[in-house]
Amino acid sequence: MKKNILIILVFTLNITINAQTSNVDELVIRRVADYILEHGKLNFKDVSNGKIYNSTKDIPENAKVTFSNPYVEWHYTNGVLNMALVNLSNFLDDQKYIKYAADQMAFGMDNYKFFQKRYNKEIDGLHYLYPFGQLWTMQELDDFGAMGASMIDIYETVKRDDYKEYIENSAIRLMQGQDRLKDGTLVRKFPHEMTLWGDDLYMSVPFLARMGKLSGDKKYWDDAVKQIENFTKYLWNKEKELNYHCYYTDLKRNGVAHWGRCNGWIMMAKVHLLNYLPMDYPKRAEVIKNLEMQILGIAKYQNGNGLWHQVLDKADSYLESSCSAMFTYCIARAVNQKWIDDRYASIAINGWEGLKENKITLEGQVKDICVGTGIEDNMVFYYNRPARLNEKHGLGAVIDAGIEVIKLKNNMP
Repeated sequence: MKKNILIILVFTLNITINAQTSNVDELVIRRVADYILEHGKLNFKDVSNGKIYNSTKDIPENAKVTFSNPYVEWHYTNGVLNMALVNLSNFLDDQKYIKYAADQMAFGMDNYKFFQKRYNKEIDGLHYLYPFGQLWTMQELDDFGAMGASMIDIYETVKRDDYKEYIENSAIRLMQGQDRLKDGTLVRKFPHEMTLWGDDLYMSVPFLARMGKLSGDKKYWDDAVKQIENFTKYLWNKEKELNYHCYYTDLKRNGVAHWGRCNGWIMMAKVHLLNYLPMDYPKRAEVIKNLEMQILGIAKYQNGNGLWHQVLDKADSYLESSCSAMFTYCIARAVNQKWIDDRYASIAINGWEGLKENKITLEGQVKDICVGTGIEDNMVFYYNRPARLNEKHGLGAVIDAGIEVIKLKNNMP
């Protein structure tokens, strides 16, 4: 009898501890998201006098304006953030987060034509002339891939004709207009012609994954799987079990760095595809195997506090938040969905605890997120990339990581 009572007490205590932990984790991700909502006002700022305009209808014809804050822009990071806010809204059953994402999307679509009339492609660097320029130029994958994916999420509830047109134009651009190698691999024009960027697996696959579901055409899933196979072929370092940041097709060699966030983008792309790929899709098991291979690779480079470094195999580079959040999310998601064995769960839990303890303030601000990073052929460039507070390159991943870790903890025996 005493033994049974003891078992009941231990079981009850575990439930209580898990509930308390989930409440803390939920509070953390709410504060991160609420900080964005509080500071992401949807308006423009006059560059000469600081005057705020809520709509282009209020802007004088010759006024030079820019976004009032980075959370308003039409940029792949905003797409990542919007998808995370939709995810959070569904998880918490709190409509304010999806409303913000929908409002951010509408802000762009309702105002971009004002700047499109001003557009002169010969003028570079004067971005106050054409905010939302990436919305209509669609020059590279990161101009439209993540924003297109987030628009598909929003389109599920907001059925606007211009949203449908943007999604269709994005699909045409990706499938027919984007530069590719002879084997179909997506590449960019810079920094050299036909350069393969690891980042672009995320700038393409999440959109392709959603397009497969939205259209019912498996060609999008087929292309997404092809990209994963080909990016692995060009970027995977079997010895280090990490991905290089790039591959130069003219030199037929890789770049120098196993950059953290690039590896995060690659892993996130695989998870997004698995979220939408039908269970009976012929190559689904191969995608899972590829994901597991990458998880085992990055697990070897996790720091003692649960985080990962800016350059993954360089322990003297700083501990970086965005890649740490990306790996945490992907591993927790993979365990929760039973794509991989639950013995991997501790990697994700340690990652989340490391973020909470070292990188997320009590106010919900996230420290040490690397800024946007191009490609260079020297390691010093990667070592010295600035790491900033609340850089939007990492906030969406932090929210997603928190959601999946809460689910993971609740699912654990």
